[in-house]
Amino acid sequence: MADICSLREAVSGLIHDGDTVAMEGFTHLIPHAAGHEVIRQGKRDLALVRMTPDLIYDQLIGAGCATSLRFSWGGNPGVGSLHRLRDAVEKGWPHKLAIREHSHADMANAYVAGASGLPFAVLRGYIGSDLPKVNDSIRFIDCPYTGEKLATTPAVRPDVTVIHAQQADRQGNVLLWGILGVQKEAALAAKKVIVTVEEIVDKLDAPANACILPKWVVSAVCRVPRGATPSYAHGYYERDNRFYLAWDLIARNREAFTAWIQRHILDTGDFEGFLRVHAESQQEASA
Repeated sequence: MADICSLREAVSGLIHDGDTVAMEGFTHLIPHAAGHEVIRQGKRDLALVRMTPDLIYDQLIGAGCATSLRFSWGGNPGVGSLHRLRDAVEKGWPHKLAIREHSHADMANAYVAGASGLPFAVLRGYIGSDLPKVNDSIRFIDCPYTGEKLATTPAVRPDVTVIHAQQADRQGNVLLWGILGVQKEAALAAKKVIVTVEEIVDKLDAPANACILPKWVVSAVCRVPRGATPSYAHGYYERDNRFYLAWDLIARNREAFTAWIQRHILDTGDFEGFLRVHAESQQEASA
């Protein structure tokens, strides 16, 4: 049975300095609350993995939590660059960040390989691409059956995978629905899994095409309402588009970023505190 506990306890007990950590979610259900708690607890030297790193990874990198990033696309969706990611790669602030870039298909296959207990993923791809020139973990083999040239990449096997979901029951089974990315594969590939949820219910009534993670896959379930903010949780709340636009200005400047992290994360005790300060900041900006 998964341990139902506070997010502070889950991050403290399950994520350690130097771990490989995947925080997955696609368009919605992005685990911002968990990422903030990692920053709040001052975790360091993390090897971050994510198909599409966006704002929460920009914050983790800018706060000095990460030393490497494996990904397939990075940006502020609909807005532009991740300025803290760029500053770390281009200028080594707050310290140097090693990156390994892949295609989306490759990253998805790497998660599947990890979930399947395989050492690497195989796919048709990268022919004519420049990515293998800058990522030496992308290698090629000849198919022993057809002689076809195929690309390979190491499996993703996180020490900890973190996701956000809509519901969990009291035994720790997790239900998520709407647009899904690779949350299931990322969870099955990991040694430990932390899931933040909107609510804990007596019974999961799964809608069509929903995904259920059984309790034996999950290490900890943490109730954190609105824990995906500023992304959205299908059926619970909408995306905070205004913040995605605001982040572009906040993250461009080191001093503005540092002040934002201090006020909104380091000076707040938990995600509820963040939401309160976040609302205050939005009121100040619109005044």
